Amino acid sequence: MAIGLLNRRSSIVQNANRRRVALPRHSVVPHAAGWMLALLILCMGSATAQPQERGWVSYRDAYRAMVTFAKYGKAKNLLQDHYQVSPKDGQSAEGLRLTLSGRTTQLDLPLDPTGRITLPLLKAAYDENAVLVLNRKVSGFSFQPRLSIVARVDGIYEGQELRIACDQALQYLRSTDAGYQSRHCAGVRFAFPKRSDATVRVRDAEREVALAPEEGAVFDGDTTTDFRVMVYRFASWPERGQVISQNAPLAIVPVIE
Repeated sequence: MAIGLLNRRSSIVQNANRRRVALPRHSVVPHAAGWMLALLILCMGSATAQPQERGWVSYRDAYRAMVTFAKYGKAKNLLQDHYQVSPKDGQSAEGLRLTLSGRTTQLDLPLDPTGRITLPLLKAAYDENAVLVLNRKVSGFSFQPRLSIVARVDGIYEGQELRIACDQALQYLRSTDAGYQSRHCAGVRFAFPKRSDATVRVRDAEREVALAPEEGAVFDGDTTTDFRVMVYRFASWPERGQVISQNAPLAIVPVIE
């Protein structure tokens, strides 16, 4: 009888031990699985939310547009080409950010006050079909190359040199767009921040005059018009003379009409 009691107690202890061992299998595993599932849903939610908050354009398209200037074989030593993101009507450029994103590429591309960047021409990003990600809906913005004249460190420009620079721009644009064949160089536009007190003076053998500042756009077609701009028109001044800008301009843009 004592042996029977011992066997019964041993059986009870074994059953209790089995229950103790089995408990973690039913409590911890489902709990961990629940966390993993929640994390997966959160990641999926973030991935689906991103396209609603930001948009993208093809890096390959931008690359092709910019490489055209890089491969242009005629005179262009006075010119530079940038890639611009410009807001359409009613859109604000405040806080705008552009990122080059690909499988092996991730680069922030800071925009200057005119919305321009120097686009890096990266073969790896081109080959993996990277994208340019904007932190806004792309439908509210336009994307295009923008040609401008290289600024001088001393801020002194010969009138003849500005005419040559404008002609270089015109010849390049004619090589890419037949619509420029009937157009001509009318001058150059100096652009500064709106609140700048910058002045641009023209000096020739007889006089020195400050160009009248206006509020306007930096590039033709831009909808943002809150820049301080001055236009040096070739027809109003002799070819031999100087244009002097004591402040560094945001851009010097050929005026082609």
